[in-house]
Amino acid sequence: MSVQAVLQRVALLEQARLDPSVLLAATRSGGTAPATPADEAAEPARPPGGTSFADILQSASGGEADGAALTLTPSSGAYNSSPAFGSASTAYLSQTVAGVPGLAEIGRSSASAGGRMVAIAESQVGQAEQPPGSNESPAIAEYRSATAGAVPGAPWCAYFASWVARQAGAPLGAQGEGLGSVSAIWSWAQSTGRAIPNGPGVTPQPGDLIVFGGEHVGIVKDVLPNGGIQTVEGNYENKVALNVRSPTEATGYVNMA
Repeated sequence: MSVQAVLQRVALLEQARLDPSVLLAATRSGGTAPATPADEAAEPARPPGGTSFADILQSASGGEADGAALTLTPSSGAYNSSPAFGSASTAYLSQTVAGVPGLAEIGRSSASAGGRMVAIAESQVGQAEQPPGSNESPAIAEYRSATAGAVPGAPWCAYFASWVARQAGAPLGAQGEGLGSVSAIWSWAQSTGRAIPNGPGVTPQPGDLIVFGGEHVGIVKDVLPNGGIQTVEGNYENKVALNVRSPTEATGYVNMA
């Protein structure tokens, strides 16, 4: 079952819970019927589609939420991001989509850009180059689509970070155009006050970008009790992978809150 289909169903169920006549009206007008096992079997396995999770969340909530909504600025394609769901809505969404791969965590985390970053990045773990070492695959081509001027076959850790940020409603770059190199990400972070040089006492937040000089960038998943930094990294050993970094490895972080 696709992400969009599930979230649309969540929205309908929420509306029906508040007003049962909504469900009756949807049925009379040919509304979406429950998917059959055959339908679900025919559904491709979680492709990184062109519609952002931020768009889907906004669509599923009818453009409204307990808090502020995510909006798309038509002139630049850049997202203005603010909390999309209050605690009541996120709790219900989480309960409704529990058991659907990659969705429960997105539901729980949708109230912050950092939470969405983590959930979306984790949903891509295991996407790998085809063949290994080629910097290519259908998923990687999709990641490049979030960065203007992206080059096929180029190292793609920054493309992945740009794609995740765009899907989360917090795109990288002055115009939301995505950034294709680690040095460009760090320069943008410095110019916008998001850059946090690593050092004693520095602790990143979930969803922050973790930067290793001008060579590599990933996404902070969490900080372990021993200080280790759990990450999701694109182009790590030719795939999107979970990793654990020591507190001193990174040269800095980019605040995505």
